[in-house]
Amino acid sequence: METKGYTQDGTVDLRGRPVLASKTGKWKACAFLVGYEAFERMAFYGIASNLVNYLTTQLHEDTVSSVRNVNNWSGSVWITPIIGAYIADTYLGRFWTFTVSSLIYVVGMILLTTTVSMKSLRPTCTDGICNKASTLQIVFFYTSLYTIAIGAGGTKPNISTFGADQFDDFNPQEKELKVSFFNWWMFSSFLGALVATLALVYIQENLGWGLGYGIPTVGLLFSLFVFYLGTPIYRHKVKKTKSPARDLIQVPITAFRNRKLQLPNHPSQLHEHEPQQYINSGKRQVHYTPIFRFLDKAAVKDGNSSKPPCTVTQVEGTKLVLGMLLIWLVTLIPSTIWAQINTLFVKQGTTMDRSLGSRFQIPAASLGSFVTFSMLLSVPMYDRYFVPFMRRKTGNPRGITLLQRLGIGFVIQIAAIAFAYAVEVRRMHVIRVHHIMGPKETVPMSIFCLLPQYVLLGIADVFNAIGLLEFFYDQSPEDMQSLGTTFFTSGIGVGNFLNSFLVTVVDKITGGGNGKSWIGDNLNDSHLDYYYGFLLVISTLNLGAFLWASSKYVYKRETIEFNEGCIELESKALEISPLGLQV
Repeated sequence: METKGYTQDGTVDLRGRPVLASKTGKWKACAFLVGYEAFERMAFYGIASNLVNYLTTQLHEDTVSSVRNVNNWSGSVWITPIIGAYIADTYLGRFWTFTVSSLIYVVGMILLTTTVSMKSLRPTCTDGICNKASTLQIVFFYTSLYTIAIGAGGTKPNISTFGADQFDDFNPQEKELKVSFFNWWMFSSFLGALVATLALVYIQENLGWGLGYGIPTVGLLFSLFVFYLGTPIYRHKVKKTKSPARDLIQVPITAFRNRKLQLPNHPSQLHEHEPQQYINSGKRQVHYTPIFRFLDKAAVKDGNSSKPPCTVTQVEGTKLVLGMLLIWLVTLIPSTIWAQINTLFVKQGTTMDRSLGSRFQIPAASLGSFVTFSMLLSVPMYDRYFVPFMRRKTGNPRGITLLQRLGIGFVIQIAAIAFAYAVEVRRMHVIRVHHIMGPKETVPMSIFCLLPQYVLLGIADVFNAIGLLEFFYDQSPEDMQSLGTTFFTSGIGVGNFLNSFLVTVVDKITGGGNGKSWIGDNLNDSHLDYYYGFLLVISTLNLGAFLWASSKYVYKRETIEFNEGCIELESKALEISPLGLQV
């Protein structure tokens, strides 16, 4: 099957021809990709980090509405990748799905820049009294935003997986390089976010929103030009099945049809192709695992049925998705905490002393740059020091397991929200001492008191954000890795929607009957500390749920072709670690 000099995983060039391993892929191909990721993240965070301020100061929305609208848009950006990934895995492939979607993304950015630049598309103010945005202004603005969300749906799940495709899993040297890929991929993402939260936010508030959105639009166009320069050296995965997601439907249906059949005494008696068939087809055989056993009936051989049973590999692919779904559910609350960075943390910062010297005022949204700073410092330390140290201790190539990495991140995140709660309690105390009541009165408390919560969330993201992306890519069935990556993006999306729901419900419950809303328009006369306390409690409970889900999870085990027909088992050890997370 293998021809000397060519990649062993069956990747091809854009025309479908086998590619030489020495002249394609690896980091030299990824160098053309990371530029796009940096500029795309700069564009996204250039919008997301300060959108709540634009909605309240330019479109004159109230606090709860602006937070809800930011979360709904962010949620859409992160959840539309489900559609983009399905299109890529089933029809167009990653490269062409990305190509079409990136053009939609750029159109959205151009529309948004036009919207914020033209006076006729913004509400007018007379003698300090501002009109509400007209229906046309609102429609044009949100059409621009959601065009970007549609474009992101096709770019987000495919650009990172396309990057990972540049490394051959069948080549030990390239597989070792791939271990670091997601760390450095996110590093480029953090660079883009840093520029957005430091420079673009300042430009938006001091030099104009049009310029603040125009710069990343031009950067995005430039990065696409660079991306296509690398086309000759890109590797493309060959689609091995017509509809990769079909097994997710076929396996449960077959298991239900066979529900009255007895399971054999040993898994080896279940239906499976011969190993040679997998070698000939270039597909990977997934080995039996003793979880979700009700699905095993889909692979029971029934001589009385005209329909063939599913293979163990098909059944195990469905089990993998169910297992990932279990982990996905316990990432929703952490995603809700992450949603505070661009919403309530920003509004909290606007009430505090933002002076830096006698003339300069720090934009509240710029504090988000410290999330990125801590990430940028932590990623190299994690990759160059922490991983090698833990690798010597555990023997695991990653240093620690993927689920252990997530668990550490979730614990740090809980510490961050606990600190946010403590700072807000202190801010409320200062308000009472100085008898501050007005919504525009500045609380004599430095905005830098919020710094630790931003830094802690940045460190947490090195563990859980990168860990989640790698986990869902690594554990997805072979033909569904774009779709698998959407577990990561959709979790963030649903977390944003969940935060929008919580903010709305909490406001209605606590503000009803002439009560004082926890999240009112006047944060100097609200109880944001209670809301942070609520988030702290549910985060702690969610950590317990995560530990339980991790103890039940079984990692993927595959057989791959290696060196001229020799079969090697690629296995993740299944014993329980001291942290209660499976290795």
